Amino acid sequence: MHGRIWLAGVVVALTAGCAAEAERVAVPAAEPVTVEVAAASSGGACRLLDFAVIAKHTGGRFDVAAASDRGDTHTCVVRAEQAVLPELTLTVTETSIDKSTFTLDVLPDGAKKVTKLGQIAYRRTLPKTAKAGPAAEVGWLATDGRLATLSWTCPHGADNAAAEKVAGQLVTLAKTVDTRRM
Repeated sequence: MHGRIWLAGVVVALTAGCAAEAERVAVPAAEPVTVEVAAASSGGACRLLDFAVIAKHTGGRFDVAAASDRGDTHTCVVRAEQAVLPELTLTVTETSIDKSTFTLDVLPDGAKKVTKLGQIAYRRTLPKTAKAGPAAEVGWLATDGRLATLSWTCPHGADNAAAEKVAGQLVTLAKTVDTRRM
């Protein structure tokens, strides 16, 4: 019996020392963690775009996306967080037009025809404005009854040659856009 009491006393003595608070050590604050959010998380036509795919085909690095839906039209605008331009816009609208109506009513004057993109497609560049540099645009009539347009607005200092180069890059990007996913 004395052994048990002695053992209980030792346990109490040992654990009593553990009850004292340990000295606090200052730890530096952790750096904020940046989490990349996919363009698709914005909904609308942004579901059809991916920042990495855009960068692969155009060289443009974007990290902010905003979507809008109005009736049968779905739009997505992507930008870099720290810059207003360049800006990439995708618009997809449900339509019942055919290739001949597209040619008569949608195909802009002076636009270049694009092959192997939807039923019929075009690309063109637009001159700079007072607020932005030149722009590039690719439009197509998708095989699923949707009219799609990708447009890129260059920064103010860009020249027409830059817009022409981007127009070619937009064609390759447009070929990755699956409008059936809308």
